Amino acid sequence: MSTIQFIAIAILPLLFAITMHEVAHGWVALRFGDTTAKMLGRLSFNPIKHIDPIGTLLVPGLMMLLGGIIFGWAKPVPVNFNNLHHPRRDMAWVAIAGPSANLLMAIGWALIMKLALLLHTGSLEWLARPLIYMGSFGIKINLILMVLNLLPIPPLDGGRVLSGLLPPRAAMYLDRVEPYGLIILILLLFTGVLGGILFPMYQGLEGLLLQAFGLPAVFT
Repeated sequence: MSTIQFIAIAILPLLFAITMHEVAHGWVALRFGDTTAKMLGRLSFNPIKHIDPIGTLLVPGLMMLLGGIIFGWAKPVPVNFNNLHHPRRDMAWVAIAGPSANLLMAIGWALIMKLALLLHTGSLEWLARPLIYMGSFGIKINLILMVLNLLPIPPLDGGRVLSGLLPPRAAMYLDRVEPYGLIILILLLFTGVLGGILFPMYQGLEGLLLQAFGLPAVFT
């Protein structure tokens, strides 16, 4: 598969993965009393509203071409935690909504891939083949984003979940790490530590999902 073909296959699952992740944060925040994302028009399935030119396009694109971990970010959906009914508890629910959306999308892409494999005969092969590749990549990108975001490093979702579960004093110390979170992630990425943490978890989850749906490993 050429680079252009791979980008054509990957772009839709990637945009969906990022968009649904951010919308899930805003939707759960709205359910718990914060209307910030809604007022700013961020509860939208339009990817343009969530794209960060560097984090959503440039960095993941380079990672794809280099064959490394697909690492990137979108414009965070704004949440005013002071507006939540129970700020510390609800913050954890808002944070876990993003990775949960990625898990559901991974399952959804598995269903699409399964359907495409069933259609992969005769005159429908022209439709089934790209859907198989798209489904496979959709599973991968969503599981990678889910596992990455669950790392307990602020401002990742896992860090916010942990902060909401810790006693207030311990949570305060954890929250002080947030300004340095991206720097920590980049250092972990380029030292290979991030891959050593993420790949075993990601590969285990992917194996379980492929086995559950009886799917082949298309991208290895």
